[in-house]
Amino acid sequence: METDLDPVQRPVLTDAQWERLHGFGVPEDVAAGDYLFRSGDRDYDLILVDEGEIEVVRDSLFWIEEAVLARSGPRTFVGELGLLNGQGAFLSARATTPTRVLRVSRAELRRLMAEDDELCDIILHALWARRESLRRGPAALTLKFVGRSSSGDFLALQRFAERLDLVHKSVALAPDDLGVHEEFGVTADDLPIAYIQGEPISRATPGLVAERLGLSYQADGDEVVDLVVIGGGPAGLAAAIYGASEGLSTVLLDAVAPGGQAASTARIENFLGFPFGVSGGDLIGQASLQALKFGVRVYAPCEAVKLDPVEDRQLDVTLADGRVIRARSAIVTSGAAYRRLDLERWTDFERSGIYYAATQLELRQVMESPVVVVGGANSAGQASLYLAANGCPVHLVVRGSELGGRMSSYLVDRLMEEPRVQVHTGANVVGLDGRAALERVRIDSLGDVDARGLFCFIGADPATGWLSTLDRDADGFLRTGTDIAAQSLAQWQRLGREPLPFETSVPRVFAAGDVRRGSMKRVAAAVGEGSSAVASVHRALAF
Repeated sequence: METDLDPVQRPVLTDAQWERLHGFGVPEDVAAGDYLFRSGDRDYDLILVDEGEIEVVRDSLFWIEEAVLARSGPRTFVGELGLLNGQGAFLSARATTPTRVLRVSRAELRRLMAEDDELCDIILHALWARRESLRRGPAALTLKFVGRSSSGDFLALQRFAERLDLVHKSVALAPDDLGVHEEFGVTADDLPIAYIQGEPISRATPGLVAERLGLSYQADGDEVVDLVVIGGGPAGLAAAIYGASEGLSTVLLDAVAPGGQAASTARIENFLGFPFGVSGGDLIGQASLQALKFGVRVYAPCEAVKLDPVEDRQLDVTLADGRVIRARSAIVTSGAAYRRLDLERWTDFERSGIYYAATQLELRQVMESPVVVVGGANSAGQASLYLAANGCPVHLVVRGSELGGRMSSYLVDRLMEEPRVQVHTGANVVGLDGRAALERVRIDSLGDVDARGLFCFIGADPATGWLSTLDRDADGFLRTGTDIAAQSLAQWQRLGREPLPFETSVPRVFAAGDVRRGSMKRVAAAVGEGSSAVASVHRALAF
């Protein structure tokens, strides 16, 4: 957010628009030098500047002075995207002159976005544009990650921040060099470190960072939400968006960060409306913004570990930290967990050379180096093409006898034409080698090949181990609707109805996407299932 904001970040409002915006705020007079909010505040407001001037500041950190990022005069508003996702303030706002403002609380901002489409679009565009601008400036130092470039824990922090669209900076250290950080008493055992407003968290995890930023779940008194969506992939995001847009108070949980496997897909070329393809990251980013627009409360990393029916036809969703969300309905979209190859040293290299996604984040670890991709479906083909296009020689290892068995024909054609990709059918990865990081991969039909990265796309198992009370098939996928086993149907007679489409063996608990038995494992299908499940939720809540 630079001193001179562009017209999207600082829109010019008409008299009528400003007057309507006034109706959502509470007036307040502030003296020069007074703060409207400070970095670290868990709850803060959108500030409307009626008279005077407000400056937005990145506070001083122990190694750097404060920086003024922007100044806002009359008929402007101060705030950024954190107002919508519940993030605590990471910047400060103070008056430079005697100033009259109006405070729009987060609750009133959500009401504004639900009731006034025109103002909603103006504000949403501005908040999003400011967040994008903040990434490129000194504000990024308010959340700083320091770690080894080969560290899986460091990579997890970066993935968490990027998936949640957090303003941050990452500093990758060489294997045996702590650089200037050693002068501040940092040791190798402290890594990765997250600096939040200059305060260090040693051995940082996404969960610790989320707690400090205000992104972990906090109950609002004795509230009962209408809908909890468990899993933030395409199915979960679609369910949450449709639920919230249709008036249901909606909470979305994800054990890692929104996106699921789709966010790790380099290029989706068969999704409706994107003739030139779209990256999974871009698609999930826009869907996440849409969820915030409709008031979905998104919490990540936030893992559900138990789901129980309780009195009054309600449900308790228990989280890994013991907190409980009471809800009237739930949609399970927890997807599936990546499968691993049964090889020695696999766990050693999961933090330094084995990847389950091929996005820009992983590409930076292997740039222009030889890699191996294993798998025979679309995700493996897309990853191979993406890596090859960015200078990596690729060995694609396919266990099946032909490439087109599970892969779309357009991908097969492009792979066969790509000179940087060597396809090995009827082959298997049988060994891994390297010192601190992966250096070689052994392919049974070829022998040892140099590889800085092994990208594994061999499928996934449904993440349903925590749902032992729900009817599942032999592979762990959830049965729904008419697919529910006969012995589970007796309880429905007491309700006077049959299971609804997408409803599991427990009333008012639904399933959609990859976790559901019989689902089509495609992004577009998952989006359709998530939105369709909400129609069944409405019907169930009406009983």
